[in-house]
Amino acid sequence: MKSTSSHTMRLQSVRRATLAGLASLSLFGAGLAHADVDLSKSTVIATTKQMNVPVDGKFRKFSAQLNFDPAKPTAGSANVSIDTGSYDLGADDYNKQAQGKEWFDSAAFPAATFVSSAIAPAGGNQYRITGKLTIKGKSQTVVVPVAIASQGATQTFDGALPIKRSQFDVGTGEWKDTSVVADEVVIKFHLVAAKK
Repeated sequence: MKSTSSHTMRLQSVRRATLAGLASLSLFGAGLAHADVDLSKSTVIATTKQMNVPVDGKFRKFSAQLNFDPAKPTAGSANVSIDTGSYDLGADDYNKQAQGKEWFDSAAFPAATFVSSAIAPAGGNQYRITGKLTIKGKSQTVVVPVAIASQGATQTFDGALPIKRSQFDVGTGEWKDTSVVADEVVIKFHLVAAKK
């Protein structure tokens, strides 16, 4: 039987790993801008619950091919790739566990991707971006709600997207039990991009 402290440490790493995967979802928002995303000013936080306690994690690296004109939103597109090993869980041992086969399996699946299929106005500065999210080789069609605002030479993109980690096989084996690490993960993002 595993010690309580060891089990708790593994749970924390799993939570954060799950959060990192979720964070990749929020990055779709980056694909909404026809501009370069400023990572130093942008944040992507994935929040899950471990034994009903919220845990946040950040995803650090991604690339995006962006095309968005607010005058022609339906003609826009987004193609985003997320490095599944680029999160910061606060400790190297947690990071390594999250990269493992039970969670992201980063060796086999180094990238999570989002490819948009439609962008629809939702009133005011609100948009709904439909696309395919792929994590750990599993794909789901998702709709990402995004608020876009312009100020000076920059545009900001804000939103939150709930996903189910089980739909992407994130958290297998003993971690498949959602009573310990919740199934739902919420990806919250604030992205800042320079206008072109």
